[in-house]
Amino acid sequence: SKHRGGSVHCGRVLFLTSGGAAATLRCAKELSITTIKEDPYAMTRGSQLEGYCIDLVSELSKKLGFKYNVHLVKDSRYGAMDSSGNWNGMIGEIIKGEADLAVAPLTVTAVRERFVDMTTPFIQTGLSFILRKSADSEDHSFSLLSPFSTEMWVGVLVAFLLTGLCVFLVGRISPMEWADPEADEHSFTLLHSFWYITGALTLQGAGPHPKALSGRIVGAIWWIFAVLLLACYFVNFNSVLHNKSKHASITSFEDLANQDVIDYGTVENGSTMLFFKNSNNPVYRRIHQHMERKKSYVSTMQEGVRLAQEGRFAFIGEAVSLDLAVARYCRLTRAQEVISMRSYSIAVPRGSPLVKNLTIAILQLSESGELLHLREKWWASSCVGSDETHGSDALKPYDLRGLFLLLGLGLGVGLLLALLELLSRARSRAKDGKKSCCSVLSSELHQRFGSGGEGAEQESSDKSKA
Repeated sequence: SKHRGGSVHCGRVLFLTSGGAAATLRCAKELSITTIKEDPYAMTRGSQLEGYCIDLVSELSKKLGFKYNVHLVKDSRYGAMDSSGNWNGMIGEIIKGEADLAVAPLTVTAVRERFVDMTTPFIQTGLSFILRKSADSEDHSFSLLSPFSTEMWVGVLVAFLLTGLCVFLVGRISPMEWADPEADEHSFTLLHSFWYITGALTLQGAGPHPKALSGRIVGAIWWIFAVLLLACYFVNFNSVLHNKSKHASITSFEDLANQDVIDYGTVENGSTMLFFKNSNNPVYRRIHQHMERKKSYVSTMQEGVRLAQEGRFAFIGEAVSLDLAVARYCRLTRAQEVISMRSYSIAVPRGSPLVKNLTIAILQLSESGELLHLREKWWASSCVGSDETHGSDALKPYDLRGLFLLLGLGLGVGLLLALLELLSRARSRAKDGKKSCCSVLSSELHQRFGSGGEGAEQESSDKSKA
């Protein structure tokens, strides 16, 4: 991908001139610039490159008046020296003369400074960590609902309605609950059925209780469901409150090292891991020992960001990269503490006259606010997931699927037994009256659900009132 800027042509030799407010760099050839593909510094869009570093090169070319072309480093590496003293990556291309500039998030290190020259930094960063936002920083109004997810509460409501309807139907169908629809009052009205199961949710009885085996099975299954559901609610509620208080107090690396609620880690064999490994600070040494003991390293930054979103994990990395993750994922937040300050600079060959003018141009871009503008442009918040449930600690229907299956099975068995009880009574009456079993069963159902049953129930209710 080629990116051109300026319009000045000159001889083969590079030389410096100064005039006006900015120094000018004139050259005969296009500068070959190497970079690395990494969001948001350099990204492919079709056949072109875009990103923070691409825009930075464009701004520098406007100030210094040079032409350039940008290519991605062949081995996709930043640059490290092997055991034989050979360099790879972008630093290797600079040393071998395959590129004139390396414009990328290149960290300034002592070993790199011995082999290439580096300009003044265009980004200052350090080490920090990200973790999922605590629910304490959000709305407290519905904290009582936090132990269960929205789907779970919907499931509980559906289970409550179905159970109340099932108790009502069993009370109507079973002849042991309602022996004579024409004379007896029906105990389990729709209102009383829901009142009965509500009493179970508060661990209080609400009589009258079912007398038939079918009704007792439905009642027993609902009581088991209610007791286990309440136990899960209170256990998780206590856990959520405990985690919130611990989670909200983690604002520094010392806080991170002194707690055991959430795990933490960084990219394995990266510069961040080496910093903690080689540090003499006792807090940082404890952090490294924890990561070694728990084997909490991740293979890539993307994996670390994913674990941080899931909760109970803090990902340690360079603050500027973590800021990008926070800008993209609303549930993440970055700690304010930044340690081990480091910076990103442009690398050029040793002794190159490019360094002075590039340094001046970078300083001018910084003083004019252009670097800040580029930072805000490419780190602009486009976070996703803000409408998702805040805590992964909330129980979901899938977590208690066995409990819901048990309730459904109990309701089904109760209804089936109530129908069998009514069928047995219909067969007995049909045999005594020498009638068809179907006609007797139809008559029973009509009395229990038709106008006759309702009229008898209303009459009995009026008598009781009188």
